[in-house]
Amino acid sequence: MRRLNQIFLPIVGILLVNVMTAQKAETPQNTYDLGANINEMTLTVGGILIAATNNGLVGIDSKLNKPVFTFSNFGKLKPEETEFIPLSPYIVVSQGADSKFAGIAKTKRAVINYITGNVIFNSETDNWNQIYTCNVVLPQNKLIVSGIQKEGDKFEKMTPKVAVYDLGTQKLDYSFFLDKPGRVGVAKDFSVTGVPLLLKSMLIIPTAQGLIAKSHKGDDLWECKIKGINWMVSDLTEKEIYGFETTTNGKNTRIHKIGSNGAELWKDDRKVQGNVSNFQILPQGLAVVSDKSSGGSTSVFATSDESEIAFLSASSGEDLWEKAPKTKGWVQHFYVQNDGILFGIQQGGINKISFDGKTLFKKPLKTGENIMVMAESPQGLLYITSEDANIVDLKTGDQVWSKPLKYKNSAAVASTFDRSKNRYLIAADGDMYAIDAQSGEASDFSKVKFDEKEVVNTMEMRNGNVFLSSSQNVALLSNDGKQMYHEYYKSPGQSGFVKVLSGVVAVASTGLAMAHAAKAGMNKTNSYGSANDLSNYNDYGKENQRAADMFASIGDAAFDTMSKRFKATAATENAQFILTKLDDGVGLVKVNKDTGKVDKEIVLKDKKPEYQVDEMAGVLYYKANDKTIYAYNLQK
Repeated sequence: MRRLNQIFLPIVGILLVNVMTAQKAETPQNTYDLGANINEMTLTVGGILIAATNNGLVGIDSKLNKPVFTFSNFGKLKPEETEFIPLSPYIVVSQGADSKFAGIAKTKRAVINYITGNVIFNSETDNWNQIYTCNVVLPQNKLIVSGIQKEGDKFEKMTPKVAVYDLGTQKLDYSFFLDKPGRVGVAKDFSVTGVPLLLKSMLIIPTAQGLIAKSHKGDDLWECKIKGINWMVSDLTEKEIYGFETTTNGKNTRIHKIGSNGAELWKDDRKVQGNVSNFQILPQGLAVVSDKSSGGSTSVFATSDESEIAFLSASSGEDLWEKAPKTKGWVQHFYVQNDGILFGIQQGGINKISFDGKTLFKKPLKTGENIMVMAESPQGLLYITSEDANIVDLKTGDQVWSKPLKYKNSAAVASTFDRSKNRYLIAADGDMYAIDAQSGEASDFSKVKFDEKEVVNTMEMRNGNVFLSSSQNVALLSNDGKQMYHEYYKSPGQSGFVKVLSGVVAVASTGLAMAHAAKAGMNKTNSYGSANDLSNYNDYGKENQRAADMFASIGDAAFDTMSKRFKATAATENAQFILTKLDDGVGLVKVNKDTGKVDKEIVLKDKKPEYQVDEMAGVLYYKANDKTIYAYNLQK
């Protein structure tokens, strides 16, 4: 069962192999009979496979012969009722429609640590009759729940409440009521309207009545009348807080500024068009990206919809730029640098604006559509789109290469840097080019013709040679572009047309990745961080190390396990895997990238097998029948 499970760090795709000398390995390392029909399989960031069955959720670790956990308290779950919290070992399970008023419809929530298998929170066992919100807060490793709890006297059982749990110790830190139980007067709606903000000295809850601040013991601190806030972020000192309120029609966002004492720091809120997708507090001001929609096409490529970039005064909220830069499309890339803001547009185009609103590039840089790569290189800013590639000076926007490399619009473009020859290699639509890093001179490197009309989507240097792959093809070229081998493995049934189309869909997923990242960052203590830093080209190892360090800093056993996973070298880095037709039926084959020889063949005997491959640990999870999962060791 292949699907986009969690948008995360670049963890390799799944590829292919040759069958002549294969070692058959049809005996699984472990077999898991789950006792109920399996509806979906999801491989988590932490390496645990989660199976959704008719009875609930089951967590599987291939190193253990029994499931890590079985959660059947809520019965069968719809896909939308299971949320994998980004960059964490947590799953939030939801059931029942959200409601602002107690007694209308019961809502249930549970939080599972899928690595330890512990159910950290269950609204049923903790006597919550109704849940308004249930938010995991990182890196503090807390859970904040709001709703109605069936404890205390009859008034307390009807009064909205907030509870804060420690996810590491699995204990309640503190709880408090949002209104005075039994208060006489007109009923007020105290439902929680957004994500609470957890600071070092307080917790701020956005409600339909305004913001409510409590100490970490639940004592009253202050209240503010700003209502309907959806999410908040603070500056590094935690003395200035920004709240974001989406208007009722969803077409605009209002930004409010509040002090750590609850005072409104701006005379008027600041309205921006559309929904805020990126926000960063800088010494010079506030950088805001908002995406506005005409209400027509939902496509990320719709030209009638576009992003807006604003730069606001932190003291007043006024726009510091006399004239905002025109985007004429979606902001696909957004990076903050020492001298200004660099951004790339999905429909094509790159520009850079100083913090005082001046254009730093001599003129906006024209590029092809869909900027797949924007990264820093020793020569400048390297960009690669579906139509062209070039390096430009990050200060002026001048082309480093005398002219961009142009190629036919391709569903996928693969590239790498050859350090030994000091050159960039780019493959698009069957053609490969070599670009000298110093002179920018481009030359034809090789022609690559893959079967089933596939295009190269992965490229890497291996001992001076160039490894290329797609879904059903692998090839190795020498450093002068000559083919050393090419192996093709017929797909079990998917047509070449569908494969090319799926490449386009993968390109469009950039928008989803950005949305996912924004959601993960909504409850950060501050927006300084490195989310908008421009990465260096080909630094995947550094990205993995950064993730490992981040997990380790939380100081929890489950996060420590995740840290070790990302520090380890990928178990399958020297092999590619592909689902193909074998003599004995459909199966997965493992090929050595350097030799093209098949090291292993696993016959699955299923025309449309559902499976997941954990490439970091070297494990294949295969749904053998409606109720059974096999785990195969791919390393041996």
